[in-house]
Amino acid sequence: MSKVKDISFSKDGEQELYWARVHMPILAQIKKDFEKEKPLKGLVIGVALHLEKKTGILLETLAAGGAQIWAASCNPLSTDDRVAAALSSKMNVFAWAGQSKEEYYWCLEQVISQKPQILIDDGCDLTLLAHQKGYEKLVLGACEETTTGVNRLHAMHRDGKLKFPVFAVNDAYSKHLFDNRYGTGQSTLDAIMNMLNLIVAGKTVVVAGYGWCGKGIAKRMSAMGARVVSVEIDGDLGEDKSSGSGVHKALEALYDGFAVMKMEEAAKIGDIFVTATGNRDILTEKEFRLMKDGAIVSNSGHFDNEIDVAYLEKNAKSKKEVKPNVMEYEIFGKKIYLLSQGRLVNLARPTGQGHPVEIMDGSFGIQALCVRELAKNTPKKAGVQAVPKEIDDAVARMALKANGVVLGKPTKEQIEYAKGYGEGT
Repeated sequence: MSKVKDISFSKDGEQELYWARVHMPILAQIKKDFEKEKPLKGLVIGVALHLEKKTGILLETLAAGGAQIWAASCNPLSTDDRVAAALSSKMNVFAWAGQSKEEYYWCLEQVISQKPQILIDDGCDLTLLAHQKGYEKLVLGACEETTTGVNRLHAMHRDGKLKFPVFAVNDAYSKHLFDNRYGTGQSTLDAIMNMLNLIVAGKTVVVAGYGWCGKGIAKRMSAMGARVVSVEIDGDLGEDKSSGSGVHKALEALYDGFAVMKMEEAAKIGDIFVTATGNRDILTEKEFRLMKDGAIVSNSGHFDNEIDVAYLEKNAKSKKEVKPNVMEYEIFGKKIYLLSQGRLVNLARPTGQGHPVEIMDGSFGIQALCVRELAKNTPKKAGVQAVPKEIDDAVARMALKANGVVLGKPTKEQIEYAKGYGEGT
C-alpha cells in the first residue's frame, strides 16, 4: 500500500539506490548484522525523512532487521520521485515532490495510523502527530534527525508533553560532523551553484547563523572564493548549545577569518544570502529594503519561516519563476531572487540532491543503531535522550575504517597518566 508520483519511475530509482548502496559501507555492515540478528522483527517503524536515495538505503537496512516500514517525507519539496517509486514495491511509501500542505500532512497521517512502535523523525512533525492522535503510549521510542526537531522536543519535554523517549541523533558528535557541518556545507553550495550557474568566487555571501550548519556553509563558500559575512546574535534563542552561545559563535567566525556584523549591515552588501539559524524572521521587510538589486536569498534551516516569503508574495510588484526553484520578485524598485520557496535549498527538487552519500552513511548508521537500541534496551524514562557514546564512537570508527584509517591504542602508562595518576617534571 503506497502512494507515489509515478510507479513508472522505479527503474531510474533503482539506479539511484544502487549508486548509494555501493558507497555506503557503514550501512552495508549494519545490514549484514541485522540480517543475522533480526533485532527489529515484528516491529512497525514509522518514518518521516527526506525520501531520497540515501534514506532508501537506511530503510532497506531496517527492513533487513525484520521491521515493517511505513514512510513519508518530512518536507513537501524534498522527495526524489524516482526513489519513492522504487521503494514503494518493497515497503509502504507515501511521498511525492511538490506536495501541498494538506497532502503533506495526509501522508504523515497514513504513517501514524499504523500505530508504529518506533519513529524516525526529521523536524518532529511525526512525533507531534503521534501525541495529537493519542498513540504515544504505543510508541517505544523515537529518533530525531535535526536540530530544529530536537529544539521542539526539548520544549515538549519542559512542558511535560513528551511521553516517550527520543534519541537526539542530531546531537551525536559524529552526526554534527557528518551531516550538519560537512554535509550541509557541501550540499548547500552544490544546490546554489547548480540552480544558478553563476560564479561564487568574488561574491559576498552572507551566512546567518554560525552553528554547525553555518560553519560548514561558510567554509565551503569561502573555499570557492566568496567573501563570507557571518551574522550572529548576542542572546540565547534556544538553539543547539554544542557550538556555543551567539557570542561564542561570532567570536569563532571572526577567528576563522570571516567578517562578522549585524544583518542590517550585511543586508546592504550581500550578493547571496543563506539562512541557517533554526529560528524565524531572519530576512524580513527590513532586510529586503536594504538589499542590492539582484540579491539572491536562500534557506538551509529546516522550516521555511527563516525568510518572510509571505511578505514578498503579498507586496511584490511582480513575480515570476525564471528557472526551476528560482522565483524573481520585483519589489522596492529592484529584483530579489528567492530559491526553493524559502525551503531547504539543498534538498528541494529538482535542483537539490541533499548531503553527499558517504556523509549520510555515517548519520544513518547512527540512526540504525539507535533504532536497534530502542528495540532491545528501551530507555525507561520519557524525554530527550543522548545517543549512547558507544554508538557514536562505533560509527566514527566505522567511517574511519571505510576510509582506510586505523588508529593506534594508548599504552597502559598513558591511560594511567590521563587518569591523573602520572607525574611530570
